Amino acid sequence: MQLLFTIDDLKAALRRRGPDSLGNKKVFLCSKTSSSAEERQIISFVDEEEAKERGELYLQHLENKNDCLFDSNGQAHELENCFSMPKFVAELHFIGATLQLRGINPIVQPLMDTSGNILAYNGEIFGGIYINGDSNDTEILMQALGKCCFCKRTCSCDEKGQNSVADVLSTIKGPWSVIYWQESSRTLWFGRDAFGRRSLLVHWPTLEDNRFLLSSVSPVSSTEQSSGFEDENGINNLNFWEELPCGVYGMSFDAPKLDGFLVGEVRKHEWRNAILKELLDWERASVEPKPEDLYFSPCKTPREQPDMHSASSNILPPKSGPIQVSISGPAQTVLVALRESVMRRTSQHRIFRQEELAPVAVLFSGGLDSMILAALLDECLDPSYEIDLLNVSFDGQSAPDRISAKAGVKELRRIAPLRGWKLVEIDADLSKLAFETKHVMSLINPANTYMDLNIGIALWLAASGSGWVYEGHNNNNDEDLERVKYKSKARIVLVGSGADEQCAGYGRHRTKYRRESWLGLHEEMKLDMLRIWKRNLGRDDRCIADNGKEARFPFLDEDVIRTLLNIPLWEVANLDQPSGTGDKKILREVAQLLGLYEAAVLPKRAIQFGSRIARESNRKNFGSNRAANQASAGSAVIHMPPNLT
Repeated sequence: MQLLFTIDDLKAALRRRGPDSLGNKKVFLCSKTSSSAEERQIISFVDEEEAKERGELYLQHLENKNDCLFDSNGQAHELENCFSMPKFVAELHFIGATLQLRGINPIVQPLMDTSGNILAYNGEIFGGIYINGDSNDTEILMQALGKCCFCKRTCSCDEKGQNSVADVLSTIKGPWSVIYWQESSRTLWFGRDAFGRRSLLVHWPTLEDNRFLLSSVSPVSSTEQSSGFEDENGINNLNFWEELPCGVYGMSFDAPKLDGFLVGEVRKHEWRNAILKELLDWERASVEPKPEDLYFSPCKTPREQPDMHSASSNILPPKSGPIQVSISGPAQTVLVALRESVMRRTSQHRIFRQEELAPVAVLFSGGLDSMILAALLDECLDPSYEIDLLNVSFDGQSAPDRISAKAGVKELRRIAPLRGWKLVEIDADLSKLAFETKHVMSLINPANTYMDLNIGIALWLAASGSGWVYEGHNNNNDEDLERVKYKSKARIVLVGSGADEQCAGYGRHRTKYRRESWLGLHEEMKLDMLRIWKRNLGRDDRCIADNGKEARFPFLDEDVIRTLLNIPLWEVANLDQPSGTGDKKILREVAQLLGLYEAAVLPKRAIQFGSRIARESNRKNFGSNRAANQASAGSAVIHMPPNLT
């Protein structure tokens, strides 16, 4: 069978990220039966050498019982032949690329313990399982999983005080995707966190390619393989993969039938954490306000900037840092939750390498969300470190996001003058990105619209951190300084994903509110959160990780989500008010609390429009913006030109 790509292609896609280490393990499954029993069983070995070593023990044991092994065609063989001629029923390949950000000792994934369990983990544990400052969370997770019960189907171990794999994974606070081989039960566990903050793609076996594949990445298939094979077989690299729905899955293996096919039963497990279930139910404390709720608000509106010279002003002038405005209640609560979320994602004991001058960067448009993240990062990160603000433009200094980013840096320097702020200006020309476009196509896969591609290219370039900075000592006017090439070495990138979905930042939220009032708005926001894994996060994670960086999403912290759900909807957003005021109302108040008065009134602008890649893409692929709008370019499926396939 001619395959679309090989295991080596997957390794190459992972290696391209520039990981600290790349490792692999193999598990070989064999089928055995005895003359005294008709039922076959699965036995497993890890790696070829171990298979041979452990095979000698099985040899003596099974020969005494007159046992034999069966190959993939159901034919009997002497046991020695199973090892001299690899007549295995199946081979399981585990490949792990590690961008290590935790612990004091380097590790190589996949991990394997003394029981033969194997773990490939892509994620962070910010809570739920205790991790001390010097430990690596993957190693701690391996220890916790190794203590789990090995029941295959029905499980009553919780009555005995023993956790299942699903129990352990459900307790994790933070983003993760996982592949775990449980040797004792011959079960392959896999899954991703409840919001899909880490990528995990799946290929279910088909007639064209009967492999079962799980991967964080989608490799670019070679030109030779993709020439006629894809068209002839009706598959291609765009529909080969699908995003694995969030959840914990277990695939248990039974012995093959006489036709040689291995039997694998997949079961999706329920989340075992009650708090997590509540978040997924997306039940808000209060949705529909009473008339008096809308006419009374203890807070200033975002457009009311305080008078710093008024004797009656309720501003408390601090010795340093942002001006404190007396906005109380819900906004204060959200600010505390967001600050703790950023702290969890940037604490020094959670960063493996600390020699970089700027270990954490922000994907930065100068808009409301990225300004809040930058200001909070300043509060959480050691003052000796600089902060890189990564800004991408497809229209030089004229793109809206470049203009707002320059204004944003000035505001950040006002509230945090002692911090070293570096605006990294990443300039791009879409007409010169033919090779890069093909590569990003593989990263956004299985997403396949021009909107996905535009967002993917913008994120990929921004996360590269390769651009220009102004060097010198003038902290107010960059134009008087020298513009020099610069590449950010930050391995952690804060991203504002989740803010619009939770705080009604999209235009469709306003449309829904006009048509169906508060209940309609609530349901639309719930829908956005329940599908964010499929529409956004897997794509964004792959595009950012391809640069050897890890995306972290403070707005999608479990405690932040719960905090926002506990606040009445009309305090989160009030879409009776104009754009720049009522949308994301609560975040605008948070910005005020941080002293970001200019950012607090900025309207929502998506990255594809703010960077102007959408305009350039429309001109390139449709001839003009007008033609693109008539063709609904944003949702149009991409048809790659011959020179890019």
